[in-house]
Amino acid sequence: MNFLLIAINAKFIHSNPAVYSLQSYADRVYPGVTSIMETTINQPFHSILSEICENHPDAIGISTYIWNIDIVNKLLMDLPKVLPDTDIWLGGPEVSYNCEEIFGKFPCVRGIIVGEGETAFTRIVGSYCRAGYDGEDRSVPDFSSIPNVALRERPSTIDQTLSSMDSLPFIYEDGIDDFENRIVYYESSRGCPFRCSYCLSAIDKTVRYRSLPFVFRELQFFLDSQIPQVKFIDRTFNSDIDRAKAIWNYIHEHDNGKTHFHFEIAAELLDKEAIEILRKMRPGQVKLEIGIQTTNLDTLQAVNRPSSLHKIEKVVLDLNKAHNLHIHLDLIAGLPYEGFRSFRNSFNDVYALEPTQLQLGFLKVLKGAPIEKDCERFGIMYSADSPYEVLSTRWLRFEELCMLKHVEEMVELYYNTHQFTVTLPFLQKAFETPFDMFLALAEFYKEKNYYTHTPARSRRYDILLEFVDEKTTLYEEEVRDALTLDYYLREVPKSRPDFVKNVPDPARIDISVRDPLTGNFLLREITED
Repeated sequence: MNFLLIAINAKFIHSNPAVYSLQSYADRVYPGVTSIMETTINQPFHSILSEICENHPDAIGISTYIWNIDIVNKLLMDLPKVLPDTDIWLGGPEVSYNCEEIFGKFPCVRGIIVGEGETAFTRIVGSYCRAGYDGEDRSVPDFSSIPNVALRERPSTIDQTLSSMDSLPFIYEDGIDDFENRIVYYESSRGCPFRCSYCLSAIDKTVRYRSLPFVFRELQFFLDSQIPQVKFIDRTFNSDIDRAKAIWNYIHEHDNGKTHFHFEIAAELLDKEAIEILRKMRPGQVKLEIGIQTTNLDTLQAVNRPSSLHKIEKVVLDLNKAHNLHIHLDLIAGLPYEGFRSFRNSFNDVYALEPTQLQLGFLKVLKGAPIEKDCERFGIMYSADSPYEVLSTRWLRFEELCMLKHVEEMVELYYNTHQFTVTLPFLQKAFETPFDMFLALAEFYKEKNYYTHTPARSRRYDILLEFVDEKTTLYEEEVRDALTLDYYLREVPKSRPDFVKNVPDPARIDISVRDPLTGNFLLREITED
């Protein structure tokens, strides 16, 4: 019996912990029955189809998400033609909330695992094995009594008791070589205490935690293996603040100087002790992702995310004081009651917190998320195809969303790259707010048709100087000073670009001097004495 689990990731550096957990859990009872095939959405479709066939599966299980559902749909059209006797199973958020629709559209689908899958999948494998799929004489497997499984003949599911987190396998137990040069994902809890209407976590009302002795042992495995990056996939890592502090203390005390950890947290749940622990971390050791989403109080109420914005602001500013943490702040455009001007305010509020990264996201109306039922009430129009992104709302026109898309690109190119940390604060003086600066830059790109080809890294300096010259009243020489400083701080030039002032030798530039009156950086050649 070969039950092939298929993961189609967005990028090569990603992995799919779900299929590894299913395999590890089933292997405890039915060793050697399952296999895994990982690929990416960038792989040619025919190549994916061919690789599946080369595995000679008796049954197939495909993990579905918004980033791969289009390819999965194509596979469901062609797999029955090349593997007519192979059962196909689906799982994941893209199929868990519309089972009858999937069964009606794809006759080849044998069943769907809804929600948590380890126990259900193991029982499915057991049904195949008992039916003789590991030998020549086969009978018809019986899946009728398996909880969390929707069948064509029974689209509804039998609910199961959720598994203890300690019963789940550590998917890297047998080695981590297969994950070289890839992000290593780690799950220490399931569920979320919040009920944000745009998030599927709002459905899972129970938060379960893996016991700390398990977590410490597994963290030590990552540290001993010198893994570069471990990304916790807990929805709200610090929902139990004492547990979070214990894990952060362990990471700090056992630092190997190489491994860094990513956590998605709720800033308002941090206390003074947690902040002090985080501020002691090695620079770059911890990345915190904080979803602020908006600073419009009516919007927060509408999406069932009441937040203490004052507390969040204070916490982020306190975390920033040590300059040792990578702080990633998120905004979501297209939420109820948030128009263009309101989003401008939210952007400026979050930008003032000086995050390491500022991400502008756009509302996605996910299948099964509570906001799906509120779209008519809020006038939310969204794309029928994945990733089901917002097109307009009662407060935000499509044209305005398109402009926010351009602003997002400018933030990525000019803020998140950290390529212009000297120039941007200087440039901001020419505009009322930071948002207005990025909006003007976005409009300049559109006017010059620079969106056609994303400018190379070195070209961005010239474009910024061109923008300053045409759209601001800033003194050009001062901007050249700032750009030159940014350039030599971050680049390894083979030649002197045109915008750089005519200096004899870049290696002999002192970039540490400020004008005592204006505070502007000055460029000064280093002399022998």
